[in-house]
Amino acid sequence: MAETRKKPQPAVKKKIPQRRCVGCQGTFDKRDLLRVVRSPDGTISLDFSGKKSGRGAYLCFDEACFKKAKKSGILARSLECEISPEIYDALEHEIRAAETNE
Repeated sequence: MAETRKKPQPAVKKKIPQRRCVGCQGTFDKRDLLRVVRSPDGTISLDFSGKKSGRGAYLCFDEACFKKAKKSGILARSLECEISPEIYDALEHEIRAAETNE
């Protein structure tokens, strides 16, 4: 009886989700952006896992982009609520920490 061999399958390229930064409007891989989330109860927090439930907006790790988003209020419009100065301070701290680690 003849032995049949299976043909090797080509490696499947995994699709990487893309998201748009609200500050600079650039498109990046989802894992390269910082997500800010407004939960259903109205609290705003930073989402490092990308899995929290609620309305989210993404920012790239660029300080100029963050300042532009803060000045224009685009982040607050994206989340459809007001953002406290503490959240902006936490965002700025994370972005500066990421820039120093690069």
